[in-house]
Amino acid sequence: MRFVRSAALCVAAFSLAASSLSLAKEEAPLKIQNKGALKGASQIAIAAFNVGFIFESTDATKSTGGLMGAFGGTTKAQSKLIGVTPAMMQQITDAAYADFVSQMTAKGFTVLAPAAVFADPGFVKVKTQTTPTDINIALEKKSKGKATYYKPGALPKQVMIGTDFTGSGMSSMGLAMSAGQNGYLLGVYAKTANTPVVDVTYLIDFSQQKRPGSFSFGGIKVNAALSVVPTYSKVTVIGVNGKQDMLTLGQPVTVEGEFINMADSSSGFDKTSQAVGNVAGGVAAAFGLGGFGLGKTRKFEFTAKPGNYEQGATKAASLANERVAVQLSAMK
Repeated sequence: MRFVRSAALCVAAFSLAASSLSLAKEEAPLKIQNKGALKGASQIAIAAFNVGFIFESTDATKSTGGLMGAFGGTTKAQSKLIGVTPAMMQQITDAAYADFVSQMTAKGFTVLAPAAVFADPGFVKVKTQTTPTDINIALEKKSKGKATYYKPGALPKQVMIGTDFTGSGMSSMGLAMSAGQNGYLLGVYAKTANTPVVDVTYLIDFSQQKRPGSFSFGGIKVNAALSVVPTYSKVTVIGVNGKQDMLTLGQPVTVEGEFINMADSSSGFDKTSQAVGNVAGGVAAAFGLGGFGLGKTRKFEFTAKPGNYEQGATKAASLANERVAVQLSAMK
C-alpha cells in the first residue's frame, strides 16, 4: 500500500512539475521593461502612434512525409488580404489613437496637444516619414510579410523609432537608419520639454497561425481572425531622465467574428504538379534513387468584409490599449 501511495505521489509530483514547466514556457500577456522612464510623470507627449496592417505573409515550416515517408521539403502557406481600403485603415488608426488618449487620460495622465509637441523647437530634428509607410517585415518562425503603417490624422507627421519594426531586405535599410536616430532625438526633446515621450506601434494580422480550430495544412494552421500580434506590437516610453521603458505584447489580442472570408486560391496546376511530384519522389525513393524534396505550397486569399473588418480591428486595438494603459499607470 505504501508503495502504491509513493508511486501515486511521484506521478502527481511529475504531473505538477510538467504542468508548471508548460506554464513557465507560456509568454506573459505583456512583457514589461521598467527602468523608471515614467516615474513621477503626470503628463506625456505622444510622438508616434503607428498601426500596421499585414497584407501579405508567407509562413513556412520544414516537413517530411508523403508516400512511404520518402519526400521531404518545406510547407508554405502564402496568405493575401484584399478588400481593405486606405479609408478603412485610416478610420481604424484614428479610432485606436482616440481610444488610447481617452484611456490614458482616464488613468490620470495629461496628454499634450500634438500640434504643440510637433512645433516645439526641440522636436524639429526628429526624422519623419511620408505616410503611409510600406515595410517588408521579418516575422517569426521563418516567415515574412508586407505591412502598411498608418498614423492618426491628429498627429501632424509620422514618426518611427528603431524598435517599431523588424525590416526584411535592402528596401527597409534606409528607414531603419533614420528610425534608429529618433530614439536619441526624442530623448533630447523629452529632456528639454520635461515630458516623457510615448511611442506606440501595433501590428494587425488577418491570418493568425496555430490557433485552435483553425484550418490545418501540412503542419501550418491558418485561420481567419483579427489580432494585434505579439512581439511586433509595443509601447516605448522615453523619459526626461534618458531612460527607456518598453511594454511588448507577449500574447496576441484577438477578436473573432465575421470579419473576413477565407478561401484557398491555389491553382489547380499547383495542386496537381505538387501531388505528381510527391508521388514521383516516393517511387524514386522506393527504388533507391532518392526522394524529391518538393514540399508543398498553398495560397490563401482573405477578403475583408467592409464595416465588420473596421469594427473588429478597432476592438482589438482598444483591448491592446487597455492592456498597456493599466500597466503604464502602475509605472508612474
